[in-house]
Amino acid sequence: MRPVVRFVALGDSLSEGVGDPVGDGWRGWAALLAGGLAEESVRFTNLAVSGAQTRDVAESQLPAALALRPDLVSVVIGVNDTLRRTFDIHAVAARLDRVYAALAAQGAILLTSCLPDPGAMLGLPGALARPLARRQRAVNTVVHALSERYGAVHLHAAEGAWLTDRAMWSADRLHPGERGHRQLAVRFHALLADAGMARGPAPSPEPEFPAPTRAASLRWLATAGTGWVARRCTDLLPQLLRLAADEMRHRARGTSARLDLGAAHAVSAALAALSVSAVGEGPEVAETA
Repeated sequence: MRPVVRFVALGDSLSEGVGDPVGDGWRGWAALLAGGLAEESVRFTNLAVSGAQTRDVAESQLPAALALRPDLVSVVIGVNDTLRRTFDIHAVAARLDRVYAALAAQGAILLTSCLPDPGAMLGLPGALARPLARRQRAVNTVVHALSERYGAVHLHAAEGAWLTDRAMWSADRLHPGERGHRQLAVRFHALLADAGMARGPAPSPEPEFPAPTRAASLRWLATAGTGWVARRCTDLLPQLLRLAADEMRHRARGTSARLDLGAAHAVSAALAALSVSAVGEGPEVAETA
């Protein structure tokens, strides 16, 4: 008899399941995936919390996960970091390296994912969207490099037709709806099955519940959604406006490439700064960036 498979999810609202309501709470892609990991019993624990950043995962969620000694652990995080005025790719890289290293050292299989940039999902004007896109690309580059280093099962969720399929997304345009969460679960299951790590049935891609009506979506946006945007705008908006102004100045001068180059250099420096003992040879990781 095979032992129980222990699966733990770390992250923010995406892994918490926001956008996929069931009863009085959220379900989400991780819970859907858990049901297809094994034909035997799966013990699933969701430690993800809405609004979490890499700091929260490293300081709060990681110790709780290690105590559970998971066989499989998902770490999907980073968007909230890009939406803060304190964004620092060096800090993000160091925290993710710490989390991945600790879980891998305990023998857990890592699940990771790159993510779409929030500016594009929200449909922001170019000057506002480009700085956020640059930040998300930086986070994704770090996730790619560290996922390879620690042998993670990595999902490229920042690309594909699902991003532009409105049926995949909830009213806030940042979180998947039930269909979108199912799409993530199906894609993760396929990767795990190909690697011989998922022995249960694949989750169904078809929604179990009807999509929210337009009226319900508008009510959500007018209540909880407005509060969500307000909390982030208070923190980010002044800086984002300055970044947008800088974006327009460089565009007018034809020097926009300098901004992309500066971001790329920052990512390379962040990866190179990680300890050799935790990451391995610096030159190989820097080249990945």
